[in-house]
Amino acid sequence: MRAEITSLLGLEVYTQKGVYVGKVEDAVLDSDQGAISGLALGRVNRSLFDQKGRGVIVPYRWITAVGDIVLMRHPAGSKGGKDERR
Repeated sequence: MRAEITSLLGLEVYTQKGVYVGKVEDAVLDSDQGAISGLALGRVNRSLFDQKGRGVIVPYRWITAVGDIVLMRHPAGSKGGKDERR
């Protein structure tokens, strides 16, 4: 799946189950591969991730589709799944 980094910034991210995950704030690049290795998300749905920081980085291999929104696999072992936008 090819995507230009600038087209990803600001997109909302949802799981394949339709649960809001967060908003793309930045991309993590693998300079050896010349590819995106992860997405840095802000405004994270706290019911999905047990973390205290401002955001979270999800591996790009979890991303299943990019369009008007980004779809990703539902995180295994996530805390919940309510649609909590913050």
